[in-house]
Amino acid sequence: MDRGKPGSKMHVLSDANGLPLVVGISAANTHDSEALKPMVEGHQTRHDPHRGRHFKPQRLHADKAYDIPHLRRWLRGKRIGVRIARKGIDSSERLGRRRWVIERTMSWLTGYRRLNHRYERHSHNYLAFLGLAAALCCYKRLLKLTT
Repeated sequence: MDRGKPGSKMHVLSDANGLPLVVGISAANTHDSEALKPMVEGHQTRHDPHRGRHFKPQRLHADKAYDIPHLRRWLRGKRIGVRIARKGIDSSERLGRRRWVIERTMSWLTGYRRLNHRYERHSHNYLAFLGLAAALCCYKRLLKLTT
C-alpha cells in the first residue's frame, strides 16, 4: 500500500494460461487484498447441464500481499485451493514459478498505450478500456489457436 500515491491499480484474475477472466481497478492508496473478494465473486461459474456440476476456480495463486487469515478462511469456505506465499516464511522465488503467468497478462494489458498511463479522468472510462484490452487479449489468443 502506498499511502500518498495518486492514481489507480489494475487488478486481474486470470486462468492458468494467462487469459484475463475478471478485471478491476482500485485507488492506488488501497491495499491489494481488498480487491480479492470482489474479483472472485465477480467470476462467473459455468454450469454443465449434462454432468450437473459447476466449474469454479480450483486454485488461487497470489503473492504475499494476500496473506491475510480471513482471506484464506474465506477462500477455503468457497472450496478454492490457496497457494499464497506466507509472509516471513516462503521466499518470493518459489511462487515465481507460476507467477510469471499473471505478470505476462499484466504486460499484455499495459502494452496498450491507453492503459500504460492513466489518461482517463473518470474511473469508469478507464475500466471500460481495461475490459476492452482484456477482450482483445482473449481474441488474439483465440486467433492464434484457430490458425
